[in-house]
Amino acid sequence: MRRIAFVFTQPPHGSSAGREGLDAVLATSALSEDVALFFISDGVLQLMPQQEPEKILARNYIATFGVLPLYDIEHCYACATALSDRGLAASEAFVLPVRVLEPATLRAMLGSYDRVITF
Repeated sequence: MRRIAFVFTQPPHGSSAGREGLDAVLATSALSEDVALFFISDGVLQLMPQQEPEKILARNYIATFGVLPLYDIEHCYACATALSDRGLAASEAFVLPVRVLEPATLRAMLGSYDRVITF
């Protein structure tokens, strides 16, 4: 079975990339047992709780990240540098449990997957 990594690089609610990525993750989880999520660059902002997208008339899909463990998606990683660059700490209360990795370690981990899909 192929190992599939989903990389989130876009901030939430500025485009449909995050929502589409999450939909793709959920669909793929039915077909593959080894799915991982990587949050890099502005994608780390997808992890922030208490977003208020209704203020910009957007749908709140962020809460759906919290159900990923129910789909057996337990490998989630965030870039330590991306968090730091945005004033976020690794100890933040994110919408799902993530393992914070330094960029070199994150790249090595990402390289171990057969397919990489970026949103």
